[in-house]
Amino acid sequence: MRGDLEGLATKARSILFTIAGGALLALATGLFSNTPFMLVGAVHYGYPLPWLIRMIVAPEYFPWVVNYVNLIGDIIIWAIVVGVVLLVLARTRKSGR
Repeated sequence: MRGDLEGLATKARSILFTIAGGALLALATGLFSNTPFMLVGAVHYGYPLPWLIRMIVAPEYFPWVVNYVNLIGDIIIWAIVVGVVLLVLARTRKSGR
């Protein structure tokens, strides 16, 4: 019974790390420009999906626009990447013992 709880806690912890790592990586990609070639008037940030847009040409009030669909998509993509990395690390540690 105790082994089942420890296994469940380990799985929950790895899922939490996967989601948190995906969110942190997605937010960190907001620091890098991802503007498509020949697009004038806005600078896009976020990778692989641009989720933060800064309007350059005539921003009336607040020049920043957040595309929440792309942000959620980035979080999912980066969470998958983090999950795969954690899985590979866990498998290599088990085989190394």
